[in-house]
Amino acid sequence: MGVVNVTPDSFSDGGLFLDADAAVAHGERLAGDGASILDVGGESTRPGAEPVSEAVELERVVPVVERLVAAGSGRVSIDTSKLAVAEAALDAGATIVNDVSAFRFAPELAGLVAGRGAVCCLMHMRGEPRTMQQDPRYEDVVSEVKRFLEQRLAFAVAEGVREEKVWLDPGIGFGKTVEHNLELLRRLDEICVIGRPVVVGTSRKGFLGQLTGRPEGNRLAGTIATNVMALERGAAVFRVHDVREVADALAVAAATVGPSGGLAADQPQGDRR
Repeated sequence: MGVVNVTPDSFSDGGLFLDADAAVAHGERLAGDGASILDVGGESTRPGAEPVSEAVELERVVPVVERLVAAGSGRVSIDTSKLAVAEAALDAGATIVNDVSAFRFAPELAGLVAGRGAVCCLMHMRGEPRTMQQDPRYEDVVSEVKRFLEQRLAFAVAEGVREEKVWLDPGIGFGKTVEHNLELLRRLDEICVIGRPVVVGTSRKGFLGQLTGRPEGNRLAGTIATNVMALERGAAVFRVHDVREVADALAVAAATVGPSGGLAADQPQGDRR
Protein backbone atom coordinates (compact mmCIF):
# COMPACT_ATOMS: atom_id res chain seq x y z
CA MET A 1 0.00 0.00 0.00
CA GLY A 2 1.71 3.16 -1.22
CA VAL A 3 1.16 6.42 0.67
CA VAL A 4 -0.19 9.39 -1.32
CA ASN A 5 -0.44 12.30 1.14
CA VAL A 6 -2.23 15.29 -0.39
CA THR A 7 -1.45 17.43 2.64
CA PRO A 8 0.78 20.36 3.64
CA ASP A 9 1.67 18.96 7.05
CA SER A 10 2.11 15.18 7.04
CA PHE A 11 5.13 14.25 9.16
CA SER A 12 7.33 12.88 6.37
CA ASP A 13 6.23 14.29 3.03
CA GLY A 14 3.85 17.12 3.88
CA GLY A 15 3.57 19.66 1.07
CA LEU A 16 5.45 17.58 -1.51
CA PHE A 17 2.30 16.35 -3.23
CA LEU A 18 -0.33 18.92 -2.26
CA ASP A 19 -0.75 19.83 -5.92
CA ALA A 20 -3.04 17.31 -7.65
CA ASP A 21 -0.70 16.85 -10.60
CA ALA A 22 2.20 16.07 -8.27
CA ALA A 23 0.07 13.69 -6.20
CA VAL A 24 -1.14 11.78 -9.25
CA ALA A 25 2.38 11.51 -10.66
CA HIS A 26 3.60 10.27 -7.29
CA GLY A 27 0.83 7.67 -7.11
CA GLU A 28 1.67 6.42 -10.59
CA ARG A 29 5.34 6.12 -9.59
CA LEU A 30 4.39 4.11 -6.53
CA ALA A 31 2.24 1.80 -8.65
CA GLY A 32 5.14 1.33 -11.03
CA ASP A 33 7.37 0.51 -8.05
CA GLY A 34 5.06 -2.33 -7.00
CA ALA A 35 2.21 -0.85 -4.96
CA SER A 36 -1.02 -2.83 -5.34
CA ILE A 37 -2.98 -0.17 -3.44
CA LEU A 38 -2.64 3.62 -3.40
CA ASP A 39 -3.80 5.17 -0.13
CA VAL A 40 -4.88 8.78 -0.74
CA GLY A 41 -5.25 11.06 2.27
CA GLY A 42 -6.08 14.74 2.59
CA GLU A 43 -5.75 15.23 6.35
CA SER A 44 -2.58 14.63 8.34
CA THR A 45 -2.86 12.22 11.27
CA ARG A 46 0.64 12.88 12.63
CA PRO A 47 0.86 13.49 16.39
CA GLY A 48 -0.49 16.93 17.21
CA ALA A 49 -2.04 17.44 13.77
CA GLU A 50 -4.88 19.92 13.52
CA PRO A 51 -8.10 18.79 11.80
CA VAL A 52 -9.09 20.15 8.40
CA SER A 53 -12.57 20.93 7.18
CA GLU A 54 -14.63 18.53 5.14
CA ALA A 55 -14.59 20.95 2.20
CA VAL A 56 -10.79 21.23 2.19
CA GLU A 57 -10.32 17.49 2.42
CA LEU A 58 -12.75 16.91 -0.45
CA GLU A 59 -10.97 19.48 -2.59
CA ARG A 60 -7.63 17.80 -1.97
CA VAL A 61 -8.46 14.15 -2.50
CA VAL A 62 -11.33 13.73 -4.97
CA PRO A 63 -9.46 14.90 -8.10
CA VAL A 64 -6.50 12.68 -7.18
CA VAL A 65 -8.68 9.62 -6.63
CA GLU A 66 -10.52 10.21 -9.90
CA ARG A 67 -7.33 10.49 -11.90
CA LEU A 68 -5.56 7.53 -10.30
CA VAL A 69 -8.60 5.35 -10.91
CA ALA A 70 -8.83 6.55 -14.52
CA ALA A 71 -5.13 5.82 -15.01
CA GLY A 72 -5.59 2.23 -13.88
CA SER A 73 -2.85 2.59 -11.29
CA GLY A 74 -4.21 -0.16 -9.05
CA ARG A 75 -6.75 -0.21 -6.26
CA VAL A 76 -7.31 3.15 -4.61
CA SER A 77 -7.93 3.57 -0.91
CA ILE A 78 -9.24 6.71 0.77
CA ASP A 79 -7.63 7.54 4.11
CA THR A 80 -10.36 9.44 5.95
CA SER A 81 -12.65 9.44 8.97
CA LYS A 82 -15.29 11.67 7.35
CA LEU A 83 -18.47 10.27 5.83
CA ALA A 84 -18.75 12.81 3.00
CA VAL A 85 -15.12 12.35 1.98
CA ALA A 86 -15.40 8.57 1.94
CA GLU A 87 -18.63 8.74 -0.05
CA ALA A 88 -17.14 11.10 -2.64
CA ALA A 89 -14.01 8.97 -2.95
CA LEU A 90 -16.06 5.80 -3.46
CA ASP A 91 -18.11 7.66 -6.07
CA ALA A 92 -14.80 8.54 -7.76
CA GLY A 93 -13.75 4.88 -7.90
CA ALA A 94 -11.99 4.11 -4.62
CA THR A 95 -12.73 0.64 -3.28
CA ILE A 96 -11.18 0.79 0.22
CA VAL A 97 -11.92 3.09 3.18
CA ASN A 98 -8.96 3.36 5.55
CA ASP A 99 -10.28 4.88 8.79
CA VAL A 100 -7.79 5.59 11.59
CA SER A 101 -10.73 5.98 13.99
CA ALA A 102 -12.21 2.55 13.20
CA PHE A 103 -15.66 4.14 12.65
CA ARG A 104 -15.59 5.88 16.06
CA PHE A 105 -15.59 9.44 14.72
CA ALA A 106 -18.34 8.78 12.15
CA PRO A 107 -20.20 5.54 12.98
CA GLU A 108 -22.37 5.98 9.89
CA LEU A 109 -19.29 5.21 7.79
CA ALA A 110 -19.94 1.54 8.51
CA GLY A 111 -23.30 1.70 6.74
CA LEU A 112 -21.73 3.44 3.76
CA VAL A 113 -19.03 0.77 3.46
CA ALA A 114 -21.63 -1.97 3.83
CA GLY A 115 -23.91 -0.48 1.20
CA ARG A 116 -21.10 -0.03 -1.31
CA GLY A 117 -19.52 -3.43 -0.72
CA ALA A 118 -16.20 -1.68 -0.07
CA VAL A 119 -13.26 -2.98 1.93
CA CYS A 120 -12.49 -1.11 5.16
CA CYS A 121 -9.38 -0.90 7.29
CA LEU A 122 -10.08 -0.30 10.99
CA MET A 123 -7.18 1.04 13.05
CA HIS A 124 -6.48 1.32 16.76
CA MET A 125 -5.73 4.78 18.10
CA ARG A 126 -5.92 6.24 21.60
CA GLY A 127 -8.00 9.41 21.48
CA GLU A 128 -7.39 11.49 18.36
CA PRO A 129 -4.27 12.80 16.57
CA ARG A 130 -3.93 16.02 18.56
CA THR A 131 -3.79 14.20 21.89
CA MET A 132 -2.85 10.60 21.19
CA GLN A 133 0.80 10.92 22.26
CA GLN A 134 0.05 12.59 25.58
CA ASP A 135 1.33 9.98 28.03
CA PRO A 136 -0.17 6.83 26.45
CA ARG A 137 -0.46 3.99 28.98
CA TYR A 138 -1.59 0.36 28.78
CA GLU A 139 -1.64 -2.56 31.17
CA ASP A 140 -0.93 -4.90 28.24
CA VAL A 141 -0.79 -3.05 24.93
CA VAL A 142 -1.25 -6.14 22.75
CA SER A 143 -4.23 -7.48 24.65
CA GLU A 144 -5.89 -4.05 24.76
CA VAL A 145 -5.33 -3.36 21.07
CA LYS A 146 -6.60 -6.83 20.18
CA ARG A 147 -9.74 -6.33 22.28
CA PHE A 148 -10.39 -2.96 20.65
CA LEU A 149 -10.01 -4.37 17.13
CA GLU A 150 -12.30 -7.28 17.93
CA GLN A 151 -14.92 -4.83 19.20
CA ARG A 152 -14.67 -2.60 16.14
CA LEU A 153 -14.85 -5.63 13.84
CA ALA A 154 -18.02 -6.72 15.65
CA PHE A 155 -19.47 -3.22 15.28
CA ALA A 156 -18.76 -3.14 11.55
CA VAL A 157 -20.31 -6.56 10.99
CA ALA A 158 -23.37 -5.59 13.04
CA GLU A 159 -23.79 -2.57 10.75
CA GLY A 160 -23.83 -4.82 7.70
CA VAL A 161 -20.17 -4.91 6.61
CA ARG A 162 -19.22 -8.39 5.46
CA GLU A 163 -16.49 -9.77 7.71
CA GLU A 164 -14.33 -10.70 4.74
CA LYS A 165 -14.29 -7.01 3.77
CA VAL A 166 -12.60 -5.90 7.01
CA TRP A 167 -8.86 -5.38 7.50
CA LEU A 168 -7.36 -4.52 10.89
CA ASP A 169 -4.47 -2.22 11.79
CA PRO A 170 -2.89 -2.16 15.29
CA GLY A 171 -1.98 1.51 14.80
CA ILE A 172 1.79 1.55 15.22
CA GLY A 173 2.73 5.04 16.42
CA PHE A 174 -0.83 6.11 17.19
CA GLY A 175 -0.99 6.66 20.93
CA LYS A 176 1.96 4.38 21.70
CA THR A 177 5.45 4.71 23.11
CA VAL A 178 8.51 3.13 21.49
CA GLU A 179 8.11 0.17 23.85
CA HIS A 180 4.44 -0.22 22.94
CA ASN A 181 5.26 -0.22 19.22
CA LEU A 182 7.98 -2.82 19.67
CA GLU A 183 5.72 -5.04 21.76
CA LEU A 184 3.00 -4.89 19.11
CA LEU A 185 5.50 -5.91 16.43
CA ARG A 186 6.97 -8.61 18.65
CA ARG A 187 3.55 -10.14 19.32
CA LEU A 188 1.81 -9.26 16.07
CA ASP A 189 0.79 -12.88 15.62
CA GLU A 190 -1.63 -12.37 18.53
CA ILE A 191 -3.42 -9.71 16.48
CA CYS A 192 -3.37 -11.88 13.36
CA VAL A 193 -5.26 -14.70 15.10
CA ILE A 194 -8.38 -12.51 15.00
CA GLY A 195 -8.58 -13.90 11.49
CA ARG A 196 -8.71 -10.76 9.37
CA PRO A 197 -5.90 -9.37 7.21
CA VAL A 198 -3.59 -7.21 9.31
CA VAL A 199 -2.25 -3.90 7.96
CA VAL A 200 1.04 -2.57 9.32
CA GLY A 201 2.19 1.03 8.97
CA THR A 202 5.67 1.65 10.36
CA SER A 203 7.06 3.64 7.44
CA ARG A 204 9.50 6.39 8.50
CA LYS A 205 7.78 6.71 11.89
CA GLY A 206 9.13 8.49 14.92
CA PHE A 207 9.89 5.39 16.96
CA LEU A 208 12.33 4.29 14.24
CA GLY A 209 14.06 7.65 14.60
CA GLN A 210 14.21 7.24 18.37
CA LEU A 211 15.79 3.82 17.96
CA THR A 212 18.29 4.77 15.24
CA GLY A 213 18.77 8.51 15.56
CA ARG A 214 17.86 8.92 11.89
CA PRO A 215 15.75 11.82 10.57
CA GLU A 216 12.41 11.22 8.86
CA GLY A 217 13.78 10.92 5.35
CA ASN A 218 16.46 8.41 6.31
CA ARG A 219 14.57 5.63 8.06
CA LEU A 220 14.30 3.18 5.20
CA ALA A 221 16.42 0.47 6.85
CA GLY A 222 14.26 0.56 9.96
CA THR A 223 11.11 0.53 7.85
CA ILE A 224 12.31 -2.54 5.96
CA ALA A 225 13.28 -4.36 9.15
CA THR A 226 9.90 -3.81 10.79
CA ASN A 227 7.95 -4.80 7.68
CA VAL A 228 9.92 -8.01 7.21
CA MET A 229 9.29 -8.90 10.86
CA ALA A 230 5.60 -8.10 10.40
CA LEU A 231 5.42 -10.36 7.34
CA GLU A 232 6.99 -13.22 9.28
CA ARG A 233 4.44 -12.74 12.06
CA GLY A 234 1.46 -12.80 9.68
CA ALA A 235 0.81 -9.25 8.40
CA ALA A 236 -0.73 -9.05 4.94
CA VAL A 237 -0.75 -5.37 3.92
CA PHE A 238 2.22 -3.00 4.30
CA ARG A 239 1.58 0.75 4.17
CA VAL A 240 4.81 2.47 3.11
CA HIS A 241 6.32 5.54 1.46
CA ASP A 242 9.28 3.72 -0.14
CA VAL A 243 7.43 1.09 -2.14
CA ARG A 244 10.18 -0.27 -4.39
CA GLU A 245 12.66 -1.00 -1.63
CA VAL A 246 10.14 -2.45 0.81
CA ALA A 247 8.46 -4.53 -1.91
CA ASP A 248 11.79 -6.06 -2.86
CA ALA A 249 12.60 -6.84 0.76
CA LEU A 250 9.19 -8.44 1.28
CA ALA A 251 9.52 -10.50 -1.90
CA VAL A 252 12.83 -11.93 -0.71
CA ALA A 253 11.52 -12.48 2.82
CA ALA A 254 8.38 -14.21 1.57
CA ALA A 255 10.43 -16.51 -0.65
CA THR A 256 12.62 -17.37 2.34
CA VAL A 257 10.16 -17.83 5.20
CA GLY A 258 7.00 -18.40 3.17
CA PRO A 259 4.02 -16.03 3.29
CA SER A 260 2.12 -16.45 6.52
CA GLY A 261 -0.54 -13.79 6.08
CA GLY A 262 -3.29 -13.41 3.56
CA LEU A 263 -5.18 -10.54 1.99
CA ALA A 264 -8.91 -10.26 1.89
CA ALA A 265 -10.86 -12.72 -0.25
CA ASP A 266 -11.22 -10.24 -3.09
CA GLN A 267 -7.47 -9.55 -3.29
CA PRO A 268 -5.59 -11.87 -5.69
CA GLN A 269 -3.13 -13.99 -3.74
CA GLY A 270 -0.44 -13.34 -6.30
CA ASP A 271 -0.75 -9.60 -5.65
CA ARG A 272 0.66 -9.50 -2.15
CA ARG A 273 3.02 -6.53 -2.48
